[in-house]
Amino acid sequence: MNICIYKSIHLCRKSAYCLFTFITIMMVFDSGSCLLQAVLLLLVIISPRNEVSCGHIVETLPGFDGQLPFKLETGYIGVEGSEMFYYFIESETNPKEDPLMLWFSGGPGCSAFNGLIYQIGPIAFNIADYDGGLPKLQHVEYSWTKTTSILFVDSPVGTGFSYATDAADYYTSDSKWAAQNYLFLKKWLIEHPQFLKVQLFIGADSYAGVPTPIIVQAVLDGNKAGDGPYLNIKGYVLGCPRTDEYINDNSKIKFCHRLGLISDELYEAAKKSCNGNYFHQEDSSNVECTELVHLIHPLIEDINTYDILEPKCAWSLPDQNGESNRRSLQESSGNFLLSPPKIPDFWCHNFNYALSYIWANDFRVQKSLHVREGTIQEWKRCNNLQYTYDVTSVLGYHRNLTNTDLEALIYSGDHDLTVPHVGTQDWINLLNLTIDINWRPWFLNGEVAGYMIKYEENWFSLTYATIKGAGHSPQEYKRRESFEMFQRWIHWYPL
Repeated sequence: MNICIYKSIHLCRKSAYCLFTFITIMMVFDSGSCLLQAVLLLLVIISPRNEVSCGHIVETLPGFDGQLPFKLETGYIGVEGSEMFYYFIESETNPKEDPLMLWFSGGPGCSAFNGLIYQIGPIAFNIADYDGGLPKLQHVEYSWTKTTSILFVDSPVGTGFSYATDAADYYTSDSKWAAQNYLFLKKWLIEHPQFLKVQLFIGADSYAGVPTPIIVQAVLDGNKAGDGPYLNIKGYVLGCPRTDEYINDNSKIKFCHRLGLISDELYEAAKKSCNGNYFHQEDSSNVECTELVHLIHPLIEDINTYDILEPKCAWSLPDQNGESNRRSLQESSGNFLLSPPKIPDFWCHNFNYALSYIWANDFRVQKSLHVREGTIQEWKRCNNLQYTYDVTSVLGYHRNLTNTDLEALIYSGDHDLTVPHVGTQDWINLLNLTIDINWRPWFLNGEVAGYMIKYEENWFSLTYATIKGAGHSPQEYKRRESFEMFQRWIHWYPL
């Protein structure tokens, strides 16, 4: 018997549906066995309705009125001493044929729950009517799960409800994150073989732009090496992705100048003195560059980097104690339960996140989600991890992927200072792709929703789009526009 099948059956020995799945797989390798077919039929009859594979079907959630109008499964997948927690939502249209997308959030250390609730999932908090207590949930119209099954995973380990059985396993890195997500995906699909045949996409945003192309390359390499199961990968989706440390960081100065935050005189002087490298100077003797950058800093330090038009929040801001350049995408974990912030009279986008701490730490919620008791002390939307930043650029991976037949969607909010769109356009230009559709606006209900350009190189295709008026990440600010963009792209329609 295949060792991974044996281990999975052992881990899931209490789940009839789990055994059902693996006996199905065994029959593929040993067809014609009447005994196996008989056992398979028996398990179909006796299997409980509230479990699927090694996960659990969640029909209701605290804070949501009535049964969920979509199929939600939660569970854990064991990967190298870590237990990776996931939320899986089947396509609300045709899950047998619609694409499957693995989705994880950036940080590093931000839970995929962030993507599910605030970005692309079918439910969201009713923020407008919140008056204390357990936050209410509501069904939302513009969910990417309308025609795509999405597997949200809390990764790397230490994120969300994912945990390790050994303290040493909590030490992670860019490369380890990518490797664990690849193994997680393979093991999840082995336990859910009905999704092996549908088109597979890898999706992420923000700092998760670093591990994503590494995972995509690992999938392609695994398929080529015959390392089963074969994964039917068709493309990848990246929102405001961290890609190259040098390009992303230095593009912030260019972006601020374009928006009128830095004067022409100061910008041109800094550009000339620093030679376009404002944050990674190897020559410490370039005093003029250092002084000019110091003049720029107070001009932008009070700007909200997630959306330059919104007020800068007093909490849940980028971590100021770590490496400011490398960790600029990570948010302060903050203990909202013990010391909730005082909400000022004006609205601030980040205040919405406080509801996730209240909801996800409620014991009724964790019981409903089948979270294993005692595995985490406190759920945090964005956790501080024991993390090593060992990948400074994934531009080389993107270059390699242009030699494949994959489809890529890259998108940015045009008010995002954390990962400015000008930097994303800079590294895409370095791929030297052939323009298929030149830069033009794309529309929603007759209004400009953003701008797009499409590239093709042999069988590879890359669509880059901006979302007008959106910050970081775009789905949180312009949910409908983001939905329309994704829906058109995933169904091969032009933006």
